[in-house]
Amino acid sequence: MGDVDLNSDPCSCLSSPLSRSGVSPPSLEPSSSTLPFRNGVMLFMLSVSAEQLQRFKELLVEEDPSPGCTPLTWGQLKSARCGEVVHLLTEYFPGRRAWEVARDIFTKMNQTELCLQTQRELNEMLPNLEPEASSLRRRVLTLEEDESDKIREYKARVMSEHSTLCDRTCWPGNNVDFFYQEPWREDTLLQCLLLPRKPQGRQPGTVVLQGDAGVGKTTVANTLMLRWAQDTFYAHKGWLAFYLHCRELDRPEEQSFSELIAHKLSGSLALASRILSHPEHLLLLLDGFEELTLTLIDRPEDLSEDWGQKMPGSVLLTSLLSKRMLPDATLIVFLRSSLWKTVSPFLKGPSLIPLTGFSAPERSMYFRSYFKNRHDADAALSFATGNAVLFSMCRVPVTCWLVCSCLKRQMERGSGLPQAFPNATAVFAHYLSSLLPTRVRHAVGETHQEQLKRLCSLAAEGMWKNQWVFGETDLSLARLDERDVEAFLGVRVLRRAVAGEDLVAFTHPSFQEFFAALLFVLCFPQRLRNFQALDRFRILQLLAHPERRRNHLAGMALFLFGLLNDTCALAVEQLFGCKVSLGNKRKLLKVATVPPDGDLPTPKHGLPQLLYCLHEIREEAFVGQILHNHRKARLAISEVRDLQVSAFCLKFCPRLQELELAVAWAVAKATSLSPGRLPSPRPEGSDRSSLWWQDFCSVFKTHESLEVLTVKDSAMDTEAVEILAAALRHPHCNLRKLIFKRVGPLVVSEGIIRVLVKNQYLRHLEIRDSEMGPRVMDALCNTLRHPRCFLQCLRLEGCPFDPTNRADFTKNLKRNIHLKTLMLRRGSLERGEQCPPVVARQLERLSLESCDLTPLSCGSLAFSLVSNQSLTHLSLAENALQDDGAKQLWNVLRHFPSPLQRLVLRSCALTSECCQDIASALEKNKTLRSLDLGCNSLRDNGVVLLCQPLLNPDSGLQVLELEECQFTSVCCPALTSVLLHNRTLRHLDLSGNSVGLRGAKLLQDAALKRVLRPEVVLKKRQSRGVDMMRRLEGPEVNKDVLQVVQDWKDELCDQAAGTV
Repeated sequence: MGDVDLNSDPCSCLSSPLSRSGVSPPSLEPSSSTLPFRNGVMLFMLSVSAEQLQRFKELLVEEDPSPGCTPLTWGQLKSARCGEVVHLLTEYFPGRRAWEVARDIFTKMNQTELCLQTQRELNEMLPNLEPEASSLRRRVLTLEEDESDKIREYKARVMSEHSTLCDRTCWPGNNVDFFYQEPWREDTLLQCLLLPRKPQGRQPGTVVLQGDAGVGKTTVANTLMLRWAQDTFYAHKGWLAFYLHCRELDRPEEQSFSELIAHKLSGSLALASRILSHPEHLLLLLDGFEELTLTLIDRPEDLSEDWGQKMPGSVLLTSLLSKRMLPDATLIVFLRSSLWKTVSPFLKGPSLIPLTGFSAPERSMYFRSYFKNRHDADAALSFATGNAVLFSMCRVPVTCWLVCSCLKRQMERGSGLPQAFPNATAVFAHYLSSLLPTRVRHAVGETHQEQLKRLCSLAAEGMWKNQWVFGETDLSLARLDERDVEAFLGVRVLRRAVAGEDLVAFTHPSFQEFFAALLFVLCFPQRLRNFQALDRFRILQLLAHPERRRNHLAGMALFLFGLLNDTCALAVEQLFGCKVSLGNKRKLLKVATVPPDGDLPTPKHGLPQLLYCLHEIREEAFVGQILHNHRKARLAISEVRDLQVSAFCLKFCPRLQELELAVAWAVAKATSLSPGRLPSPRPEGSDRSSLWWQDFCSVFKTHESLEVLTVKDSAMDTEAVEILAAALRHPHCNLRKLIFKRVGPLVVSEGIIRVLVKNQYLRHLEIRDSEMGPRVMDALCNTLRHPRCFLQCLRLEGCPFDPTNRADFTKNLKRNIHLKTLMLRRGSLERGEQCPPVVARQLERLSLESCDLTPLSCGSLAFSLVSNQSLTHLSLAENALQDDGAKQLWNVLRHFPSPLQRLVLRSCALTSECCQDIASALEKNKTLRSLDLGCNSLRDNGVVLLCQPLLNPDSGLQVLELEECQFTSVCCPALTSVLLHNRTLRHLDLSGNSVGLRGAKLLQDAALKRVLRPEVVLKKRQSRGVDMMRRLEGPEVNKDVLQVVQDWKDELCDQAAGTV
């Protein structure tokens, strides 16, 4: 965990090495899809057995090295683990040779599948794979005998210090029941940490291990240093490793990097200088960024490459991170997730590896290992998994122990767990109150509440400032004296940030978050206002969603709402022996309540923070009042806790009208929480997850105002889809519009299609960029002809039809008397055959965009237009109709009456050759009101022809779009005449054409000189992207304005006005 200093009291270490109790990691097989370093090369090697790996090494040592490279020795390979073997392979056989050698060895071993995987990966990497000459150019670091002795002494010191840290099995204080459990990934992580990365096949120069507080970042650093000292971590590299806590660089006095390294080598500056002059042999581990008080330097010219020069800590640290200093050294940076945005701009080509702590099966195993009695283990685990927020917190190893410890203590007292712990906050309240012994509670001359208030003030001030380490000034401002600090250090509520210094921090960030929240529920009877009031600004801070990163106040906000739960507040009074006030509850209610017709703020990912907080307070009246007016929700469900929180909160949104949902989790199996083969058939809590999903889907039965559901970027299993489909088929479901965008192959199922028959209110179905199997397409075709299918709008994008489906679809479409709008895009209707008529008689709007239509299709469509007396809107955009195809359509519009009002022929490969036919049709046809000819090569001649019918007094056209039609200033006089004399146009799009200075001047002058109504308004095009439905409907028009869309620049018009 990058949050505990290795130089501080060892008992405060929150790491998670393997327990002395004999608990071993679950037997899970790693796969490239579940490892945090998915872009590492040859990850398939991790699947080989120990016997196969041994045989591979025996054959590898026999291979002839590349020219200029020294051969591999058995000493290098003998103890090498799988990841290190891959590293040796790519280093001693550079470029494509590594994959060729591996393939040849697998061939000798008769491992056909591994041969194929090796060749596949080589083929994928070849375009970017670095050439063979780029590897193994390292200078030899030669040390004198006394220098080698000092290195051996340094290694011994590292082993002693880091072994001591690993051996600690009690935290905090002397809780004998505390034990560590190593996440199963740790060994795999260490051996693959510095694997060459795809696609270049290059070893990363900077690796960042990122994770939340307590997930094991410092533990990895500690283990890595220990294994390096034992020569079991990439021993062939000959690295010299140094662990650097950022506080070592954050000193008031200036220092050089060579002095810093010399200090670790018993003061030998000469040895430090010799090592630093060979930076390719350096392995630097940087940790403790959350304890920094300095600011990183963002001016490159202020940095230094001189490791012997004294400089401020900010310059030294930034120079190391950016590789300005020691560019050939290998850096491993341990970083808290919340600091990524701050530190990442200074890193050069970092390879990011997330550390997530315990997986769900590992959490379950921890519970079962902690509770020796199976019945107790089942009861505790059932309670924990029943609160998905609490169980999610158990990803952090020390929090997992904390929860187990509290549950066990309560069970021993015979108390019911749900009554004792109404929420996750109550668990922390029980634990933290147990840390405060009599000597803290009854300080001489003051009440315990005053001392507790000062601790809470320190925590809160730090939270507002995003500060996690406190010095003398901070303690003084909080009125914490030396006696207070020593008392809280003694019970492990606080810890020394750096040994020998006066800087302190809360033992775990969650402690600071809890005490910060506690400040705002404590009661102060001696004050006029008996509680510490929160203002609107602070409340909004707590509930905010910073872009692309987690709100650092999220934990504090969760605890604050949890403490305001009536049952939890009563428990806090009893546990801490102090009075509490719920005065801030009214303020939260006022600020957080969603206004009428309002929406919750939508984060970039996950759920709105407010929903987590409301789930934590768990008071129906309070939650109901806040969410009563909520109309629209966008929810991204990627974890079990998201599901439970959403299911709880949606019940209190009776006016909900639209729901947008992204589900990246299989409800019944919880597959995304299981990194490989599970030790049990189903993960803990999966049955509950299914029930929560049912609760979630019940809103479709109970919320009468809910009319729109959008499911996008989602993957569900069959059980989850069937639960959703059953809810949508329920008689009380009033859903009108159902939309699927980019969903997995199981989501749009036959059960979902049957909703069209069972749900009498559903009128609109969209399926976009989603896979639909043949059986689902058959079900859709059959549903369209069902007499109880009342669908009025069907939109299919990226759903190709096979010939059988295409014919059935068209036939059944004609039988459906209710369908009025049909939109197909990327549906491949043509595929070299004549398109069957899809212009069914009842259709009013038809869009066949990018459907591979050709001139051959237009004959069929033209014939359908003659007989159809309902179609008012037609879009054939992005089909290569060409002039011949378009002429067939225009001939029909010229000679036969048609109700068509809007025609879109955008990007249809038209030229000026068809413009005379268009002009002739416009002369005769007075019903067509809107025409889009954008993105066709009409050029000047074509535009001039189109302007002629627009000059007729009886022209009916209101919208003409000529975007990117490749015309110039030559046709601008004709367009000028239209601007001066046409009375019916309300929208004219001329953007994306090179009219030049002269054309811009002509058009601008015409707009100014126009005396007819309506007046001309020039508008710049805002966006090129237009939704398919909006394109079919066309731009909105204002009867009092002729809007001319253009992209002439203001300076061009100004220049034209000044020169003409």
